[in-house]
Amino acid sequence: MLSLGPFPLPAAMLAVALIVAILVSRWFGRRPRGGIEASGTDGVSSAPSASSVLFDMFFVGVLAARLAFVLRWWPAYVAEPWSVLRIGDGGFTWWAGVLAALGWGAWKLRQRPGLRVPLIAGSVSGLLAWGALLGSVWLMHQSSVELPSTQMTTLDDERVSLSAMSGQPLVVNLWATWCPPCRREMPVLAKGQQSTPDVGFVFVNQGEGPEQIRDYLDAEGLSLDNVLLDPFSSLMNEMGARGLPTTLFFGADGRLVDFHMGELTEAGLASKLKAIPGSPVPLPPTPPEVP
Repeated sequence: MLSLGPFPLPAAMLAVALIVAILVSRWFGRRPRGGIEASGTDGVSSAPSASSVLFDMFFVGVLAARLAFVLRWWPAYVAEPWSVLRIGDGGFTWWAGVLAALGWGAWKLRQRPGLRVPLIAGSVSGLLAWGALLGSVWLMHQSSVELPSTQMTTLDDERVSLSAMSGQPLVVNLWATWCPPCRREMPVLAKGQQSTPDVGFVFVNQGEGPEQIRDYLDAEGLSLDNVLLDPFSSLMNEMGARGLPTTLFFGADGRLVDFHMGELTEAGLASKLKAIPGSPVPLPPTPPEVP
């Protein structure tokens, strides 16, 4: 399962963790202590203030995680600076985000010490919930998600299955020519295929015919290996993907290592490839020379 309804799993897990944190902070903020309702320095219940601080911590953490990722992969962004704003590429350094969020919370506690119990309880509960969800998904993928044996065809009408391609790291992209983010990310994947020959790239088109696909590739000047046809979107349904593009990352043993729903930038692709054991990272583009 790669999504929860229409929402990608990582986004759904973050939302659940934030909800848990807020509910726990409200519960601790409303607990009577010594017969008196827990309150801030102004005599008002601290629960709403703790919730607002948790919201701020969440957004500060996300922003810091994005900034840290952009700095880490800056050579891949410098050739196309506007891609920094494409946060859908999954580019976040989460440990930096967690530290920034906790630092923001600690700074707020110095201003409002009355928030200590609900804020700490909410933060710890949210982090534990997030960690538990991440661990559950990881265990699920390790135990059950392997290269599917779904039968597909090449542009030349030859039968093939992904399970027959195991033995090397594999990137499987689910796409369609009518999908704007699919079209935007295709040059990135094409460069990845050229720069990392030790990684197999497979482009599984969803629901379109060979002529339509050839026309698109010719018009865009794209030369891709391993373009497959999945006319009934069988692979998309089997993997539980709910949107296009979706990119799956498999290790050499045929097990799912990572996945991404949405458009990938060069930095996003490089970071995903780095997570595959034994997979080389594509070289970043050379920054343009300044005249």
